[in-house]
Amino acid sequence: MKATRIAAAGVAAASAVLVLSAPAFAHVSVQPEGEAAKGDYATVNFKVPNERDDASTTKLEVSFPADHPLASVMPQPIDGWSVKVTKSKLAKPLTLHGEKIDEAVSKVTWTATGKGIEPGFFQKFPLSIGALPEDTDELVFKALQTYDNKEVVRWIEPQKKGQEEPENPAPVLALSAASTGGHHGSSTAEDASDTSKSAADSSTEASADSSDTTARVLGVVGIVVGVAGVAYGVLAGRRRTSA
Repeated sequence: MKATRIAAAGVAAASAVLVLSAPAFAHVSVQPEGEAAKGDYATVNFKVPNERDDASTTKLEVSFPADHPLASVMPQPIDGWSVKVTKSKLAKPLTLHGEKIDEAVSKVTWTATGKGIEPGFFQKFPLSIGALPEDTDELVFKALQTYDNKEVVRWIEPQKKGQEEPENPAPVLALSAASTGGHHGSSTAEDASDTSKSAADSSTEASADSSDTTARVLGVVGIVVGVAGVAYGVLAGRRRTSA
């Protein structure tokens, strides 16, 4: 009886842990494909799980941080969804590839043209974004998840240091250190050195191949000459014998 009670208590505790941890897996989140390096461009995915058992997600709105505007945002087409990119004027223009940009993307909205994200499923919404800022370690987005029963879940609460995770945390994209060989990095000298080395190696290999080929040809010629000499000597001997 005691063992049965202990087992029951263990099951109850495990169930409680699962219930308490379940929401952590149901957040709208953002993750890069590979790395999101400062100053570079990156492809990121907004992952949206369906939290409801009786409704489907039919709309996702992602607002971009105004304090770190992104001039380039390109969505990837998704079957069953339409997408709209909204731009806004900047108070302070950006400089991108030597050109001044006076507007940036402020919001991207996906709307389901079909069933949307049904219960028990999730959907990834990919974007190509850049250039990523170099003066921050993360980008905080705000997302609104709308269900077909008109319910709207607002994933907009920032995570504060030293405090527990909020009920509806905003998606956060962590930025890695700037890449020395990234989009805006300069490795011309190294590339030139590598190119010269490759050319030298190729020249050496070509010279070696040429020398090897010449040696083979001379070897074959020598063999032919030797065979011809032997044949001539045999014929000459036969002639002397006949005489």
